[in-house]
Amino acid sequence: MSLFDLDPAALQVYRPDLDEPADFDAFWADTLATARGFDLNLTVTPVDAGLTLVDVFDVEFAGFGGHPIKAWLTRPAGSGAPGGPVLPAVVEYNGYGGGRGLAHEHLGWASAGYVSLFMDTRGQGSGWGSGGGTPDPVGSGAGTGGFMTRGILDPAEHFYRRVYTDAVRAIEAVRAIEGVDPARVAVTGASQGGGIALAAAGLVPDLLAAMPDVPFGCHYRRAVDVSDCAPYTEITTYLSVHRTHAAAAFRTLSYLDGVSFARRATAPALFSVALMDPICPPSTVYAAYNSYGAVAGGVHGGVGGGVDKEIEVYPFNEHEGGGGHQFARQLPWLAALAGPTTRLSATTRTTPTTDGGTR
Repeated sequence: MSLFDLDPAALQVYRPDLDEPADFDAFWADTLATARGFDLNLTVTPVDAGLTLVDVFDVEFAGFGGHPIKAWLTRPAGSGAPGGPVLPAVVEYNGYGGGRGLAHEHLGWASAGYVSLFMDTRGQGSGWGSGGGTPDPVGSGAGTGGFMTRGILDPAEHFYRRVYTDAVRAIEAVRAIEGVDPARVAVTGASQGGGIALAAAGLVPDLLAAMPDVPFGCHYRRAVDVSDCAPYTEITTYLSVHRTHAAAAFRTLSYLDGVSFARRATAPALFSVALMDPICPPSTVYAAYNSYGAVAGGVHGGVGGGVDKEIEVYPFNEHEGGGGHQFARQLPWLAALAGPTTRLSATTRTTPTTDGGTR
């Protein structure tokens, strides 16, 4: 793949006008208020994953509609003991089609001294990876294969309304866990996970940080126009069949656009973008980055705002982006914001209790 999108200099100032719905904020406020009407029903069950330097827990909490959402929690061994350290946490969201997989696949943040919550994505988990465990019990109208067109004609019915609500509830869940500092919670993810992290950052006003990598779900109108890769082509295929549905479809997607969430975000952010990415075209990522924090900073339509943000650019990469190099970049960046974490040796490991603590 070669450079196919806007010139790199143009990307740095790319600020598209979005057809943002006037009731965007009310729509999401009502959505979250309804979700919070259900008890969080948080359970934190210790799991023997054969690991000695981290403790592992099978987590379940109530997401959209009160539906049970699974997650893996990993933390430095013994760190949940009563009177132990109060740690920052990282909530991570997954890429398109993947599930939470196996606990030992998510050790990076816990190894760095954080409490790590990796959220399962409802209805996904059979496209790649090691599987998922969270069904999506909500149906939708006619759609193409995949998830992009599930509920495409009504924002109240769309798949990502449910997922973004789950993402907010995941933050509320990790904040309720013993030994987590609720004021030091960051969100991250790549591709779909990056888009979910942006939505969470726009919906939760007091996060420590957001780290969206090659985020999906930004500037849908342009993405559909310039990307010939799945999953955006699910929308193209749908509209090629349902020729009169374009206006309703893009109206629905306007309630789910990562650019609109980015505008409302207030947490410091570290983005990444790959300039040869055909799946999440760089112009769509820059549309979100250039608008990030604009509402908080009092800037409407301009670059920036009052929120600290950085973007790592990978000029010769496709959708894999920075990979492990980006994680290496995130570690010192987040540490500077989070402050003290902990690293405990295997000799200090204690036995986890059913309430998420240790003894």
